[in-house]
Amino acid sequence: MRSMFARAGSLLGTQVQSAARLSGGDLSSVSRIVLADGRSAIAKHGPKVAMEAVMLETMRANNVPVPHILAVENGLLILEERSASGRVTRSWSHLAEVLDHLHALTSQHYGWPQDYGFGPVDIANARSTDWVEFWAENRLRCHLAHVEPHLAQRIARLADRLGDFIPKAPRPALLHGDLWSGNILTEQDHVSGLIDPACYYGDREVDLAMLSLFDQPPGAFYDACGLDDGWLERQPIYRLWPLLVHVRLFGGAYHQQAGACLDLLGF
Repeated sequence: MRSMFARAGSLLGTQVQSAARLSGGDLSSVSRIVLADGRSAIAKHGPKVAMEAVMLETMRANNVPVPHILAVENGLLILEERSASGRVTRSWSHLAEVLDHLHALTSQHYGWPQDYGFGPVDIANARSTDWVEFWAENRLRCHLAHVEPHLAQRIARLADRLGDFIPKAPRPALLHGDLWSGNILTEQDHVSGLIDPACYYGDREVDLAMLSLFDQPPGAFYDACGLDDGWLERQPIYRLWPLLVHVRLFGGAYHQQAGACLDLLGF
């Protein structure tokens, strides 16, 4: 079986001169490759890269900056390398514009045609027309068998009363699904690309909750997003989902952070 880099060279019509493994990548191995013709690219190898390619193209269709797909075949995805020497802290204004384009794309259902995953943690995306049901089943109750009993009981109580806290039918917006600064490439004061999506359709406030988990966007950023009344009170519910994923992947302090979200909600 040919190496990934030999396959990459064949797909791109030139030899790969060097490769360096990059950090990150829950679903695939990621390397920066330098080609004989002077170009560089990002090569990803994994079982779900074809799905990632579909997500990237869906985002591109709505004028969202994402890397161009150079090739995709049998578990190998080769992407254009985009400039990323900036900092997201200088790009909040442009990020708000980018998210407007991303979230403008809509659907008749919540979810996505296929399930996805963060490493060993499945992301259930079964389509639904009921947002409360979708979030309760696919983002909360799905964790009950995988966390310690007391935390599971608190999550279950929230899931049972979820309709008291989030809307039943927000507009199904296209979500990035894993929006944090590590997946936002910036150059000077602009977003040069969004990478590593875990797309599905849902309440756009979900992306903002994920963004605030590791980053601290300024108030002007949220103002520019034009959010509905009560958005701030809903953030702990939407933030709970990525925290529970991190509890299962890494444990430690994420357990306390998940508990703190439930404290804020009274569970």
